[in-house]
Amino acid sequence: MKSKNDVSVCFDNDKFIELQSAKINERIEMFGDKLYLEFGGKIFDDTPAARVFPGYRPGIKVEMLQKLKDKVEIIFCISADHIERRKIRADNDTSYEAELLRLVEKFAALGIPTVAVVVTLYTGQPTAKKFKDQLEHRGLKVYIHTYTKGYPTDVDTIVSDEGYGAQPYIKTIKPLVVVAAPGPNSGKLATCLTQLYHERKRGVQAGYAKFETFPVWDLPLKHPANVAYESMTADLGDVNMIDNFHLEKYGQTTVNYNRDLVVFPVLKNILHRIIGRDVYFSPTDMGVNMIGQCITDDQRVRRAACDEIIRRYLNSLCSYKNGIWSADVPERIKILMDELNISVEDRPVVAAALRTQAKKKSNVVAVELGPKQIITGRDTDIMTASAAMIINAIKTLGKIQDKVHLIPPVNGQPMLRLKRDIYGETKLTLPDVLMALAVSAATNPTVELALAQLPRLRGLEAHATVMLPQNEIDALKKLGLNVTCADEFMQRV
Repeated sequence: MKSKNDVSVCFDNDKFIELQSAKINERIEMFGDKLYLEFGGKIFDDTPAARVFPGYRPGIKVEMLQKLKDKVEIIFCISADHIERRKIRADNDTSYEAELLRLVEKFAALGIPTVAVVVTLYTGQPTAKKFKDQLEHRGLKVYIHTYTKGYPTDVDTIVSDEGYGAQPYIKTIKPLVVVAAPGPNSGKLATCLTQLYHERKRGVQAGYAKFETFPVWDLPLKHPANVAYESMTADLGDVNMIDNFHLEKYGQTTVNYNRDLVVFPVLKNILHRIIGRDVYFSPTDMGVNMIGQCITDDQRVRRAACDEIIRRYLNSLCSYKNGIWSADVPERIKILMDELNISVEDRPVVAAALRTQAKKKSNVVAVELGPKQIITGRDTDIMTASAAMIINAIKTLGKIQDKVHLIPPVNGQPMLRLKRDIYGETKLTLPDVLMALAVSAATNPTVELALAQLPRLRGLEAHATVMLPQNEIDALKKLGLNVTCADEFMQRV
């Protein structure tokens, strides 16, 4: 684990908690009674932000919400279309339904209640109805939102009992209502505005604000951290732009993205109709993100963001090869790389893996333990390249001699026979090896020492010369490695 004094840390988490919670409290006071806060991005495990801002704790948003615990409750939104299409999160291969249940359980464990789940864009989809029943069996209150009549052009109808008024009202009691979702395009904004309409009719002085990690409004448009956001959303076609509304109103250059800028005139009009006055003059005005003010080393962030863009490019090539994304996704990211004058060769672990592959005539996985210290592993008769790399890495970190067998043949051979006879597999995979090491550690101090090195792998760079099976990619990610693969199905020699 990196210490607070590690030179690679370039983000002040304590400052973020203080500034962010203060900003949200300020926005609650601005409206008087209640704030509906649209919460974008990942909540509990914001690993993309942690990679771009080294030192950023992936769960820092939750820490911030815990500081506001006494005044916060949660509404989750999920699109009926996403349920029907069994939409999967790209980062962890989890369905939106499963991710929503996970988030509800994690917030409950922290004592932050989920007041409701809203199934949005409902048109009678049978799988959405089934999921609604499942949620209600768990004791959750579930509300159905259909399409809002008149949206997006007929504001008179939208802000009326035929529009937002036709959707059900969700009773909330806390001054801060976080509206979150298991993924994008889940109907968070519409839910917030519907609640504002109902609250104002009831005499409650409620308001709306938006909290997203990216893009960072007070960093330059072409700052690598903001360009990294474009690479993260290349499949959605998001493009960062200067907030022209903010520039015209305040003479200040800030950054937002195309979808928010396009919808802002309509949103401003809707908010004016609901609240009775203009409260925001730009998309930037709506945001409360303070992340840019907590960066302590801009140059380090720039390097880390460039690394993230390269990783996104390599991963997008694999997604294209597997038929998940179209060719224009890696093409978009390649354009971003060219704008920043960076290339795959800027990632040392890639070149090292390819050199070893050419020398050993085998599939290879490499990990960068430190400057100019790259350890590799290759496919053998016994184990996969991923497993071999981890064995070699923890031996190196633990200063264990190479000749020492962490998995003695007397243990490894029975496992191999079992895998061959039952599963038809001929090698130990990374999950197999980790389990074998865990069992051996109980009686072997050397193996115990080796396993103690695993936390030191977190945040390190790794690359495979072929596309790894999903179970090995998952294992490497759970160890905290920033792993990429070449877009090759077969060994390239």
